[in-house]
Amino acid sequence: MSEPNQTPKPPRENWRALIGLVLSSAVVASLCCLPSVVIVLLGLASVSTAAALSDRLYWGPTRYVLYVVSLTLAVGGLVIYFRRRGICTLDAARRERNRIVNLSLLVLVGGVLTYLVWNYIILDLIGIAAGLPWKLPSWWPWQ
Repeated sequence: MSEPNQTPKPPRENWRALIGLVLSSAVVASLCCLPSVVIVLLGLASVSTAAALSDRLYWGPTRYVLYVVSLTLAVGGLVIYFRRRGICTLDAARRERNRIVNLSLLVLVGGVLTYLVWNYIILDLIGIAAGLPWKLPSWWPWQ
């Protein structure tokens, strides 16, 4: 007897790889503020030097370059992710269109949300605790 016609199961998603994409894109995008916090915490520079570095990186064109690099790395990571899952041709991409769009949107939105929380809440609180002359936003509940 032959087995009934079964549709093949789609490959399981590797959530660790997708979370890695989200976290790495958020960290790359926040490299305008992260170095100043790290060098103050390690004692490699004074607070005023770190604040000047942070201002230069954040208010200059570097921030936008980091956004573009972060987006490029996330898109490249998604391409590699899907190629490792057997989606290598345009025909395969058309067949898996919903999966590609859904996971891509999930990674990109997750990356933006993670960046916002990491950069504007966590790094700000660490920077303020380290003595950097940053201020909490006016909407922050614990002033």
